[in-house]
Amino acid sequence: MPSWTPALLESDRWETPTARTLVLAVPGWSGHRPGQHVDVQLRAEDGYTAERSYSVASASGPDRLELTVQLAPDGEVSPYLVQDFRPGDRVWVRGPLGGWFVWRTDDTDPVVLIGGGSGVVPLASMVRERRRTGSRALFRVLYSLRSPEDRYYAKELGAAADPGVDVFLAYTRDAPPGSVRGAKRLSVADLNTHGFPAEFAPLCYVCGPTGFVETVADGLVALGHDPRRIRTERYGSGGGR
Repeated sequence: MPSWTPALLESDRWETPTARTLVLAVPGWSGHRPGQHVDVQLRAEDGYTAERSYSVASASGPDRLELTVQLAPDGEVSPYLVQDFRPGDRVWVRGPLGGWFVWRTDDTDPVVLIGGGSGVVPLASMVRERRRTGSRALFRVLYSLRSPEDRYYAKELGAAADPGVDVFLAYTRDAPPGSVRGAKRLSVADLNTHGFPAEFAPLCYVCGPTGFVETVADGLVALGHDPRRIRTERYGSGGGR
């Protein structure tokens, strides 16, 4: 297990009114593989500690990483990270962790990324790493979210933001004006229309709440996708693992 390393908040940006991206300076950080996560630890002066796991949102690079944290009002860690953490403040991180839910940049197979809510975070890391490395792998992103106000990374996961990356937004509660699809849950028909067909043998990454992940994985199998090429990651309500 990696050791704990101090990380300073260098800068931040708001993705939504309750989700904040943190840019952390981590001296000695050697990078990560897209899809990996880190443990974040808070330490109080009296010795009390609290921990939470968060997927890395950024592309790989030395000495810094980005996390996007969704506020969980009853949580121990996310309220501090979203509401009180200020540039120059310090937390501790441990990682990178995880080796299954990762995308390898030397893999040229087509990729389907399906995220529910904050489950889009590790998928954004994959999109950003694709851009950083100049990969020619074709990506299709299906992003399920409640409303336009809940959308992360609007500029990066937008129409024609990246050649070779197609993005489909599935609003489940409040669709924007003029939406033809309307507001409804991501369906098997959506997977069939906006993902790659099973005969292309894409790698499929699914991340989100447990019910969402299980429904999507079952839908992919029903469409003929090889279960061995479907990788899943389940999230809690606070945007962590």
